[in-house]
Formats: sequence, C-alpha cells, structure tokens
Amino acid sequence: MIWQHPATADEAILTVRLELVPVVADHAEELTEVFSDERLYRFLGSHPATTEELRDQFARIASARLADSEGTAQRNWMVRRRGDGRAVGMVQAAFSDQGRAAEIAWAVGVAWQGQGIASEAARAVVGWLERRVVAIITAHIPPDHHASAKVATRAGLGPTGEYRDHKGLREQLWRRRIQRPPP
Repeated sequence: MIWQHPATADEAILTVRLELVPVVADHAEELTEVFSDERLYRFLGSHPATTEELRDQFARIASARLADSEGTAQRNWMVRRRGDGRAVGMVQAAFSDQGRAAEIAWAVGVAWQGQGIASEAARAVVGWLERRVVAIITAHIPPDHHASAKVATRAGLGPTGEYRDHKGLREQLWRRRIQRPPP
C-alpha cells in the first residue's frame, strides 16, 4: 500500500516560536541572506548558493511538491520566527520506501544558532512525519558535529553504528523507529 498524504502539499507547521512554511522560489532572497555565512558549510559539504541558484532550486522543489499525488515527494520548509517573521533556516524530509521512511535534515543560519531553533524545527517535522504514518525517521550527522547530535537527540533520534561518506564528509546514521499498534 502506498502511503497517502492526508493534508495539502502546502501545509505549514507551527510551533510555539516558529512557522515552517513550504519553500517556494520567492523565498530565495531571504534564504540567501540566511545561508551566506561560509561557517555554516563546515558540516554541509557545499558552499553558499547565489540567489538565482536558490530560486531555481526552490522552484523545482515547489513544482515537485505540488505535482506529488502520492504524498511521497521531498518536503522542504523555510523556518521563520513567528514573532517577527524573520527567515532563520530550513528543514527537509526526504521520503523513501513509498513514504514509510524519511530522512530529515536541518540548517539554521549562524546568527540564530544556539537558540534551540533547529531542535524546535526538527521536533516539529518529526511530529508531522509521525502523524503521517512514517515508520522510520533518520538523519546523517558528522560525528564531530555535536550541535546537530543534540538536535537529533532532542528530536528523538538515536545514533547507530552505521556510517557513510557523503560529499567528502563522514556521517553517522541516526534513527528513530515509530512503533505502531497492529491494525
């Protein structure tokens, strides 16, 4: 059975301090500013993108999301502070196994790190995934990225003994299995 997404493809997620808004091309300018600091890329294996590169990427993401009739396309949200509407980061859920598994990722601009924003956003996405019958949630984190390890722990994921090399970085698999009662 293919997992069916019960809500709209453009669903926002709200937390006490944050609003996670599905990414669209028009978010490129705000997020270029958020992700322009080179320090952010130490653990990402990439570099800052231009506004036009982000606009193209976000347009592709939004098109795929809106065309997704099965609810299993990758989801990407811009993270905004609710108090002032300021964009501060992004979170992502990439589905596999016909929507029964998802890998999450997060990035918060350097100026807003250390405020619990990534943890709050990651917990919100994990909750969103749990409500959609995702059984396995994973993340890949470099072993020396202690801040992301704390975010994963706060989102209910635990480290495994599995590793991969990705974009020149060694990453450890973190996992959360959702136990569901039998039907």
